[in-house]
Amino acid sequence: MSTAPSATGCADVLTDEIDRLAITTLRFLAADTVQSANSGHPGLPLGAAPVAWALWSRHLRHDPAQPRWPDRDRFVLSAGHGSALLYALLHVFGYDLTVDDLAQFRQLGSRTPGHPEFGMTPGVETTTGPLGQGLANAVGMALAERMLAARCNDGEHRVVDHRTWVLAGDGDLMEGISHEAASMAGRLGLGRLTVIFDDNNITIDGPADLSCGDDALGRFAAYGWHTLSVEDGNDVAAIDRALAEARTVESAPTFIKVRTTIGYGAPGVEGTSKVHGSPLGVETLAAMRARFDWPTTAFYVPENVRSTTAVLAAEGAAARAEWVRAYANWTADHPQLAVDFPLDRVPPPPGCEVLAPLFDSQSTLATRQASGAALSALAPQYPGLIGGSADLAGSTNTAISGGDVGAGDFAGRTIHFGIREHAMAAAMNGISVHGGLRPFGSTFLVFSDYLRPALRLSALMRQPVIYVFTHDSVHIGEDGPTHQPIEHVESLRLIPGVAVLRPADAAEAVLAWEIAVQNLSGPTALVLTRQSLPALGAAGLSQIRERGFRVVRGDLDEPSVVLAASGSEVSLAMEAADLLAARGVRAAVLSVMWRERMHSALAADPATLPDCPVVWAEAGATTGWRAIARDGDRVLGLDRFGESGPGPQVAAQLGLRPTAIADAAFTALGLAERWE
Repeated sequence: MSTAPSATGCADVLTDEIDRLAITTLRFLAADTVQSANSGHPGLPLGAAPVAWALWSRHLRHDPAQPRWPDRDRFVLSAGHGSALLYALLHVFGYDLTVDDLAQFRQLGSRTPGHPEFGMTPGVETTTGPLGQGLANAVGMALAERMLAARCNDGEHRVVDHRTWVLAGDGDLMEGISHEAASMAGRLGLGRLTVIFDDNNITIDGPADLSCGDDALGRFAAYGWHTLSVEDGNDVAAIDRALAEARTVESAPTFIKVRTTIGYGAPGVEGTSKVHGSPLGVETLAAMRARFDWPTTAFYVPENVRSTTAVLAAEGAAARAEWVRAYANWTADHPQLAVDFPLDRVPPPPGCEVLAPLFDSQSTLATRQASGAALSALAPQYPGLIGGSADLAGSTNTAISGGDVGAGDFAGRTIHFGIREHAMAAAMNGISVHGGLRPFGSTFLVFSDYLRPALRLSALMRQPVIYVFTHDSVHIGEDGPTHQPIEHVESLRLIPGVAVLRPADAAEAVLAWEIAVQNLSGPTALVLTRQSLPALGAAGLSQIRERGFRVVRGDLDEPSVVLAASGSEVSLAMEAADLLAARGVRAAVLSVMWRERMHSALAADPATLPDCPVVWAEAGATTGWRAIARDGDRVLGLDRFGESGPGPQVAAQLGLRPTAIADAAFTALGLAERWE
């Protein structure tokens, strides 16, 4: 009998024979799934099936009938290419995933995509595939659990009390994000987090030690993790003991290295890179069936395996039912907490009336300062809003009252992510998909490059994560071209589903926060200045929500020319309009805070803009502006790197001058007059 301590209490039904049958079932379900698609990755599922079975049958607290139960344990398959194993687990344990779904693996429109995708398959906690992202998401999930426990639990109630489990591979640990995330988790002492390392020493190119000789246990121990090792990945009892020990450690996350054999049981390819990412093939699969004395029927599941997982699922359902009763008592005693921290979803945004009176039409501020004031005013009204910066809170103006989050003290609101932009963004995704909290994070715009893969997944998963990017252009000056973003705003706009907001003054910065907190359909990026910008007045702010821009000078009734700009370049356009007016040219000036929304408005109704030339101006790459410019329009921007020097001088040197905008207007109008 396999009688190591378990979370389920089902040691009486988990015999050695059931373990053997269940593990073999998972292996063949995964192999058949990959073979049915003639595409996929059978190697990890065949090698890691015993690890997965030990975890799911003995330690994972879940209810297949209610996969979004807020207090369930989270399981993250960070090595997302092994998705066939996850789908096999979900099917065997009774989630709403049928044999037909398995047979449709990797097919268009199926619920079993090639890599796990959040919101598509019951039981899938986050989108994984880009290696390392799942591990870092799990850090966010584990952090969210501790932060919510600090807010919601008391002496009489424990409505937040679960764990986060990760199955990771060699590739996850090689990716730089894993170093950032593991360091952060160790510093925070996230004792409810366990990472199981599927140590099969194989990558696509061959043995992992061709490129990596890390001491994984030493590395994670240095980060402050509790570390364990299991030498035989088929030894369920040893795996069970390691998992049980992980559950007893509350002061540090646990890292368990399990030595496995990739493609275990597949004749001819077992233990080689050949089995990593290719179907076994009919002959190898048949030979494997013979080796295990397994029926030739595809997707076969023995009845005693189904009956065992049904018992386990019933225990999960009983645990959930007990929690539901406890939750009802908690909500009765703490009704406001239940509103502020809805454990199964992102907290709903508050009304933003508190922001409206922050700045009058005369406020001259850097938009980062206005953003900070808006955040400080908003935070008391939005208890679920938490976050921080990548070691730049003083520069990005993102510190909020409520205390810091640290090891053993998770009641605060400000997270010190450290100089770990990539892990910050991925952890925010984990916090968001966990439910109960609304995360924001900040850094300089130029460093958005370091977190882009995670931001892309924010958009792919439609998570309402808020990104605050400051120091948004060459106007930052003296730090030079390494710190002066050029292509970055444009690159953010290229990601589908990201709302990119570049306000032109303090009032627009406040509006940007209103839009951000109310946007629950995906991530929002606030792009903010270091330098002060003149106020543009309050007129037309409501237009931005509907069409992405507002008119800040003149009107759109038959102007001679339109000057359209974003952010800091709007004030340049205003000065250019003065120059043009002095020579009898009537110019309307637009502040384009939300270009994607403007693009949509123009596509729906080209008459949104008058039939006259437009000069488009932004201190960045011009590609996207040229895409919306019409014949005869002019585009001013930067398609080169910056220079080191005082910001105004650098901007002027690179052509960001009112006279340059005015000259472009004259060129568009076919006039010969010039200032330069």
